[in-house]
Amino acid sequence: MGKVLVIGCGGVAGVAIHKCVQNAEVFDEVVIASRTKSKCDALKEKLSGGKVKIETAQVDADNVDELIALIERVKPDVVLNLALPYQDLTIMDACLATKVHYVDTANYEPLDTAKFEYKWQWAYREKFEKAGITALLGSGFDPGVTSVFSAYALKHHFDEINYIDILDCNGGDHGYPFATNFNPEINIREVSAKGSYWENGKWVETEPMEIKRVYHFDQVGEKDMYLLHHEEIESLALNIPGIKRIRFFMTFGQSYLTHLKCLENVGMTSIEPILFEGKEIVPLQFLKAVLPDPASLGPRTVGKTNIGCIFRGKKDGKDKTYYLYNVCDHQECYKEVGSQAVSYTTGVPAMIGAMMVMTGKWQKPGVYNMEEFDPDPFMDALNKWGLPWRESFDPQLVD
Repeated sequence: MGKVLVIGCGGVAGVAIHKCVQNAEVFDEVVIASRTKSKCDALKEKLSGGKVKIETAQVDADNVDELIALIERVKPDVVLNLALPYQDLTIMDACLATKVHYVDTANYEPLDTAKFEYKWQWAYREKFEKAGITALLGSGFDPGVTSVFSAYALKHHFDEINYIDILDCNGGDHGYPFATNFNPEINIREVSAKGSYWENGKWVETEPMEIKRVYHFDQVGEKDMYLLHHEEIESLALNIPGIKRIRFFMTFGQSYLTHLKCLENVGMTSIEPILFEGKEIVPLQFLKAVLPDPASLGPRTVGKTNIGCIFRGKKDGKDKTYYLYNVCDHQECYKEVGSQAVSYTTGVPAMIGAMMVMTGKWQKPGVYNMEEFDPDPFMDALNKWGLPWRESFDPQLVD
């Protein structure tokens, strides 16, 4: 069918590439490119021998000219960006210059401020339309699957959705006193930023970790969860009719929060450069270097994740509640693709997003969020490729 160029070779990319290789009907060829070519070569060696041809390349994703040269040489049908969120715009620029479809899993954030929102990428709408290519934003789990869940709920169960609560629970245990399940820099920036939710047409800002709820998650049990800002709230508020409020909650254990508070208090989570022995270093980047690599947590993580959305709204004039979610087992993921469930739940939807664009099921010129396409083929693919969804019509609500 086609060729995908995957930029990045971290935990999520590893899962997405495994899945592309399993999906030989759609992907004939996968090219893996990152700053460290040896990582790409190691993955190629592990996955070679099947029907899918795998190639590797070295690229600096901060360099638009290098990216353009790579895309022109490789001639992919789709570029799947699994690099860092700081690199979204350079990769989008390269896709524009070469007129190739673009897919990512996380919205752009500038390196110098912990601010993640869609305005930078939405500014590309007209350019992508004129170039006749599709940019699909946020094809991970949250954002990503949560947005598809919202479109599916609207299409099949509601005339209008008034309230959405997105609940992200990681009930896994890796045995370390403190480690992050994905890129520590992004993770800690997200958690230490102010929280916010959308209500009655505007943002309501909260202090970090100010709003806490306790929720009982299917197959995981009772967990503390905290309100965070999350990017899909921004696009869902625009694209889902009837919305009055959207909130996002993520679970954190007490040990994680205590460690984080200590690190914050001593300045280790700061993104302001400091002078150390004549060199400039960013404390958070140094912290990232001493923490366990998230990719190494796979073999030692046990437990499950449970991520989903609770919807409340109206159908035929009556109030209705509906909960859509996925439960994923860390050990099962590790057995299948050598990674824990946090990378798995992002990597599988990344492959599906690339497949939707490649096969033309989701393709229109411009820049789009996940909920702007027909959810049904994506929902079918989730069941087929390892993230089956469950539903409940009488869930516990979050007050």
